[in-house]
Amino acid sequence: MLEITHLSKRFGGLAAVNDVSTTIEAGKINAIIGPNGAGKTTFFNLLTKFLTPTHGSIVFNGHDITSEKPAQTARRGIVRSFQISAVFPHMTVLENVRAALQRNEGTSFHFWKAESTLHHLHARALELLAEVDLSDFANELTVSLPYGRKRALELATTLALEPELMLLDEPTQGMGHEDVDRVTQLIKKVSVGRTILMVEHNMNVVSSIADRITVLQRGAIIADGPYAEVAKNPLVIEAYMGSANTELQGAH
Repeated sequence: MLEITHLSKRFGGLAAVNDVSTTIEAGKINAIIGPNGAGKTTFFNLLTKFLTPTHGSIVFNGHDITSEKPAQTARRGIVRSFQISAVFPHMTVLENVRAALQRNEGTSFHFWKAESTLHHLHARALELLAEVDLSDFANELTVSLPYGRKRALELATTLALEPELMLLDEPTQGMGHEDVDRVTQLIKKVSVGRTILMVEHNMNVVSSIADRITVLQRGAIIADGPYAEVAKNPLVIEAYMGSANTELQGAH
């Protein structure tokens, strides 16, 4: 689905992403891991066009998107969530999903229309809420949701845009154990028939749901493959410096 060839991004003398070539497989959960400063967020920003590469190419479904603007890339079906929760706090959970569904109808900014004109979107919105286990929260104000449920709502609004490729940036960051488990299972659930690329620090999450793992260090790929194979790679063990290696091996 996604072909990345010799991708590089330099900031002055720093190579944040350094000659990365890889592919993202359709229908799989692909994970990007690496120590702090490995270039993971920069890599994500290149894929979603928030940054322009210094060198290299990005091809999505046969189309070269290297020089496209973020909105063009989003219209092609690459949709991203961010580390910081991004929902409308003073709208209900249902209204948040309905607002995302409006994007597909081209009525996002029709503020003068009566709310009744949006009722035909309710059924689909409720289906999406059921998919992320939020049916019981449909009429609650989003501001009152626990953090983990807000991240689940973000999954629903992302799904509302009918993405071909979902990019999830640290989806379990800042969560307690119970929320991590819940959101991990939701990602696994919504991945059926979809393609996901996620940046994630939590090795238990990665080991339990990722089909393929790419490890970055200093902006370059040092390992790529199934978790069991990657966790035993000497370069990965060295990159995580002993204590984190224990986490790597223990997570499986």
